[in-house]
Amino acid sequence: MWGGRFAAGPSAIMREINASIPFDKALWRQDIAASKAHVAMLGAQGIVSAEDAQTIADGLDKVAAEYEANGVPENWDLEDIHMTTESRLAELIGPAAGRLHTARSRNDQVATDFRLWVREACEQADAGLQALQVALVTRAGEHAGSIMPGFTHLQTAQPVTLGHHLMAYYEMIRRDRSRFADARARMNECPLGSAALAGTGFPIDRDATASALGFDKPTGNSLDAVSDRDFALDYLMAASQCALHLSRLAEEFIIWASQPFGFVTLPDSLSTGSSIMPQKKNPDAAELVRGHAGRIAGCLTSLMITMKGLPLAYSKDMQDDKPPVFEAAGLLALSIAAMTGMVAEARFRVERMRAAAELGYATATDLADWLVREAGVPFREAHHITGAAVKSAESAGIALDQLALDDLRAIDPRIDKRVYAALSVEASVAARASHGGTAPKEVRKRVAEARGALGLEGDAG
Repeated sequence: MWGGRFAAGPSAIMREINASIPFDKALWRQDIAASKAHVAMLGAQGIVSAEDAQTIADGLDKVAAEYEANGVPENWDLEDIHMTTESRLAELIGPAAGRLHTARSRNDQVATDFRLWVREACEQADAGLQALQVALVTRAGEHAGSIMPGFTHLQTAQPVTLGHHLMAYYEMIRRDRSRFADARARMNECPLGSAALAGTGFPIDRDATASALGFDKPTGNSLDAVSDRDFALDYLMAASQCALHLSRLAEEFIIWASQPFGFVTLPDSLSTGSSIMPQKKNPDAAELVRGHAGRIAGCLTSLMITMKGLPLAYSKDMQDDKPPVFEAAGLLALSIAAMTGMVAEARFRVERMRAAAELGYATATDLADWLVREAGVPFREAHHITGAAVKSAESAGIALDQLALDDLRAIDPRIDKRVYAALSVEASVAARASHGGTAPKEVRKRVAEARGALGLEGDAG
């Protein structure tokens, strides 16, 4: 393949370090599609004969059928998927195969193939995330009024609803989908025809190949086109942020499923047992999602460091661009699927959640708000009064709403019996009806909006 420039072939070490076919064979569908678009353009432009163009296209279809049936063979002497395909094409159709590489280089070829693959990865991530959103919205509708403790610093803060909590992850995933959509839109320019780095002297039609492959337009600079891997980094950045969100959701399920919390029973299909302790039901799927986030972020870091100091245009370092993207895409797909199943199939123990919401003086802020609203007390003073009330209840070992009115009035005489209506967990969540708040009616509004955005019919919850 190296031709007459070299007197001897590559050494065993060079052969092994240079070959990328073990991983870039994953690009075979994209390589066939780009090659067919390229040869169709060559034929239309009269750069190769119509007969040769058709022979090459038919031969590429035969190669694709072989790959589909038997997989891509790994001949390391052929280095990569591009030469593997071209070599097999030559075996099938003879010398006409040599015309396929007219007016292109492996540099613009791999840049095109890889963009096509990453573009599809963005679409697959979006489809998976949409399914996760449907699961979140469905369960949020079911639990718009289910009360649970809200936390800051993992300490009981204020009562919220489970539906409100789940809709927080809907919002995170909505942003993730927007990042993948942005990445896809930005990468949708076609490098094919940039050749090695400087373009070509052949009268090619780059608009035709771009259109045939579903790109918006050709890239505007041949040097940038063959050396750009921003599209891969954009994908990995979106994947890393998404993995962080999935990891946070997984962590919450892990905590909620622990015996001290007991908020949720995880589906058997996403749990495992212990080899020694028969009572165990381990949240392994959630723990692996949490672990995958680190690996996906590592893939991003790997490619960033690979690209950080490369001069224009193509350098062989860039052969290492694909393994981290392929790895991250596989891990992300598994993580999305696991968390979708977990959200959809988990059994929430709402009685346990509600009981926990009544602990930890979660309605203390409601007492302070009542003092401000009903007694005209400045908030800072109300905060101090409430702190004293919490201390009194804590000393007595009772809930805040179990303090006698005389005890409350001893702390501040402006408190009257109306305060008890504000101190239940139901009253607390119902009061927080500001836009985006945890009040059940507000949660149901957000669920309805989300269902509309997802194209789901009818009401839920």
